[in-house]
Amino acid sequence: VIGGGFGGAACARALRRLDAKLQVTLIEPNRTFTACPFSNEVIAGLRELTSQQFTYDKVVADGITVAAQAASKVDARARSIALTDGTTLSYDRLVLAPGIDMHFDALSGYDEAAAEKMPHAWKAGEQTMLLRRQLEAMDDGGLVVIAVPAAPLRCPPAPYERASLIAHYLKAKKPKSKILVLDAKDNYSQQKLFEKAWSELYPGMIERIALSQGGRVTSVNPATNEIVTDFGNYTAAVANVIPPQRAGRIAEIAGAADHTGWCPIDPVTFTSKLVPNIHVIGDAAIAGGIPKSASAAAAQGRACAAAIVNALAGKAPETQRLDGACYNTVAPGYAFSLKGIYQPKEDQYAEAEVTTSPVDAPREVRQREAEHALDWFKAITGEAFG
Repeated sequence: VIGGGFGGAACARALRRLDAKLQVTLIEPNRTFTACPFSNEVIAGLRELTSQQFTYDKVVADGITVAAQAASKVDARARSIALTDGTTLSYDRLVLAPGIDMHFDALSGYDEAAAEKMPHAWKAGEQTMLLRRQLEAMDDGGLVVIAVPAAPLRCPPAPYERASLIAHYLKAKKPKSKILVLDAKDNYSQQKLFEKAWSELYPGMIERIALSQGGRVTSVNPATNEIVTDFGNYTAAVANVIPPQRAGRIAEIAGAADHTGWCPIDPVTFTSKLVPNIHVIGDAAIAGGIPKSASAAAAQGRACAAAIVNALAGKAPETQRLDGACYNTVAPGYAFSLKGIYQPKEDQYAEAEVTTSPVDAPREVRQREAEHALDWFKAITGEAFG
């Protein structure tokens, strides 16, 4: 299994749980995993980064070998993987769970160096803290600009959760400041819930310019913190530039990514449509109606493990319905959710059932959902790392 995030760790552990005779290796260069869910609270100063960090000790205790290296090459024909230290591993089945990489070529002026000035914070860790430090250093009255890419992206509602929690910080510490969301989309997940929360909690503080109003960012200039859109230029005191994304680089190296940068899969077995004996799960996969999220990645990891165990035993694959949950916190004690059940339909995953929090729910419901969000985080990190 390449990639020790929510999908990869859940898959590796499920494989061992389903068949203790399997030899399972998890290839992951980072000795500590830093979770993206709840990292927007770190940016807003409501939570520390250490609360987001988990080791692989319990994964190892399950009898899984953890190779603390990055995979540099996959030879699908030879069924071998080269690691950065020169080690070669062979496999019968390979699961790619590489998450995302930033598609730096897709936004003019934005590259890895620019991300040190205009952080994306779309992978949790140092980028999360960089954005937090920039907000702390900003003068009261400064403009925070959040650039949001077109779909597909990791965790579609997260940019708006981030805007909400940054507004919470600014309201308390820098009340003259404003947030501008420049969006390459017209509509987004749970839009009415966010807009209601913004009008209730942060009136006049958050402005969003949608695609049809000229919100698509076409280029950036990290030297001046200038962001250029179809209709105008903006200079930010703090620029949070979330660029277009693609599957983690190793997926492309393995030949599993198509021209879109993402990985087409069979929705029942998660096998790659482009290379044999390779499965792809999590954010890297093209999974139809399933949003790219931690919850979806973990569900795919479990389902993929079951498909692999069945295949190795010569059994027919079983079609599985996947469930997913996404919680968005817009202030301490104020959250809402989207829950979905997804099933294969016409070679893709489709929504079978989706429920979202009611727009007009009373505050005690929002408080309860905030508590549920914490319970969910404990459960999903426990499954992968606990």
